Amino acid sequence: MTVNDEVLINVDHVSKSFTGAVGDTLLVLDDINLDLRAGEIVALLGRSGSGKSTLLRTIAGLIGPTSGSVRYRGEELNGANPGAAMVFQTFALMPWLTVQDNVELGLAARGGVPADRTARALKAIDMIGLDGFESAYPKELSGGMRQRVGFARALVLEPDLLLMDEPFSALDVLTAENLRTELMALWAGENFPTRAICLVTHNIEEAVLLADRVIVLSANPGHIRAELRVELDRPRDRRSPAFAALVDKLYGLLTGVEPGVTEPEPTEATPTSRALPNATVGGLAGLVEIVYARGGSADIPDIAAELNFEIDDLLPLVDAAALLDMLYVSSGDLELTSVGKEFTAADIQTSKQIFATQVRTRAPLVRTICKALGASSDGSLRAGFFLDLLRRGFGPEDAQQQLDTAIDWGRYAELFDYDADTDQITADPAAGVVAPATV
Repeated sequence: MTVNDEVLINVDHVSKSFTGAVGDTLLVLDDINLDLRAGEIVALLGRSGSGKSTLLRTIAGLIGPTSGSVRYRGEELNGANPGAAMVFQTFALMPWLTVQDNVELGLAARGGVPADRTARALKAIDMIGLDGFESAYPKELSGGMRQRVGFARALVLEPDLLLMDEPFSALDVLTAENLRTELMALWAGENFPTRAICLVTHNIEEAVLLADRVIVLSANPGHIRAELRVELDRPRDRRSPAFAALVDKLYGLLTGVEPGVTEPEPTEATPTSRALPNATVGGLAGLVEIVYARGGSADIPDIAAELNFEIDDLLPLVDAAALLDMLYVSSGDLELTSVGKEFTAADIQTSKQIFATQVRTRAPLVRTICKALGASSDGSLRAGFFLDLLRRGFGPEDAQQQLDTAIDWGRYAELFDYDADTDQITADPAAGVVAPATV
């Protein structure tokens, strides 16, 4: 299919905010401008929290923007987009309906002659490779076959725009690869019943494999950081230098500091100005060990491919190791620091002491907890106290994740302990967080 200048969707200065649990405003999307044209596949790529799915649902008309507008063929949306159909990550099939009945759902909502609905449904089922399973129920199908039903249910509506929210992420690697290949074969054919595709993904290779354009979103709040055109012939060869170069460039965009944005130094940042990455001690230590085993330097795309890691799996570990000054990150490349080398080569107790020093000075929330415990009368405070403070800068789930990460890091470092029954965080006397009482 050839890209042309016909604009199907116009996203014009769209921002979206939600009201938090304590009445605060959480800005999820900030001033998004985007056109989707006939004949193209556009991938929305970004880390967790970048608002990819929120943007997709705004294009679908499932949620309205707080400001700005979304137009389909020049008409502003005030409800569900009549020219779009959606494929979800979780299949979203009705378990009590057969494959054919699930595919006919959207058609039934539009009315029409039953015989016509049946004919169109059977055609879509055949096109997507499910012929013979019309009377099967979802419980009888594998994950890949269930997602095929999801595709057939969307395509039977013959939408201008097919929207896909991480449609392959719940599938095993081989099934996902097979479905991607078949989708591209259908897209290249003359009878594909949709004119454009927009998909959300956190898989960089998937974005380069499928898309004509990759829109890179940054987080907190979600905004467009970059747009990358993929001018590679289909079918695309993952092993080609051009493919690898695009993958490297996208990793660089997702790991590098955004131009014009200054991050506060970890030693000076507050818990809300420099969030803790969602990474376990074991995870970040494992990443540092992998780089150490490779001679002290490594390429992020190589590690991701070797371990079959997605962005949301790997980059929080990279961020955590960088925050603690164990790794230096530049354009998708990792280099071990002197602290990282000492941490990896040391025995268990010494490595824990190194970790304790790093988190106490460079992990803002851990540092704040240690200072607060030191200022308390008995070296103990309720975890809820810190959770309330975090909710001023994070939504409820993110605030809890920040606290959970800080507790995990602080306990491993033996700086403090946490009792879930009493919700108390207590300083470890041996850590020197609380000054000894004077007589």
